[in-house]
Amino acid sequence: MTTPAHPDEIIDCLGQRCPLPVIALARRLPELPVGAVVRVLADDPAAAVDIPAWCRMRQQEYLGAAPGPAYDIRRSR
Repeated sequence: MTTPAHPDEIIDCLGQRCPLPVIALARRLPELPVGAVVRVLADDPAAAVDIPAWCRMRQQEYLGAAPGPAYDIRRSR
């Protein structure tokens, strides 16, 4: 999977512990159009597991880790 150089939206969750990054993603993603890419900045190690798992459960496309402590997600529905 390749990560886009310029996501449509960035959610800064640096310094927040899980599940806060996932909650922020879950709140913001429905407000964006299908196909939009969101980059979640999250330095909690649990985010590396929690964000892809949330994407699988919610049928969203996990694009992978981005440079820095970040994760890219494409809204698929």
